[in-house]
Amino acid sequence: MKTFLKSVSYLGLALSIVPSLLVFAGRLSMETNLNLMAVGMVLWFATAVFWIKRDQGL
Repeated sequence: MKTFLKSVSYLGLALSIVPSLLVFAGRLSMETNLNLMAVGMVLWFATAVFWIKRDQGL
């Protein structure tokens, strides 16, 4: 399960970075960029919290 969550998290992170590069290259519209980045943000924050280890010193 942890491997699945990591995969989905990294997909969300990629959806937060790659669309901006495609807009810069002129291959993607700004509206599509914003939609993909919103989906990526939701994926990242919804899944990363379950597998990133917390600091035990706090």
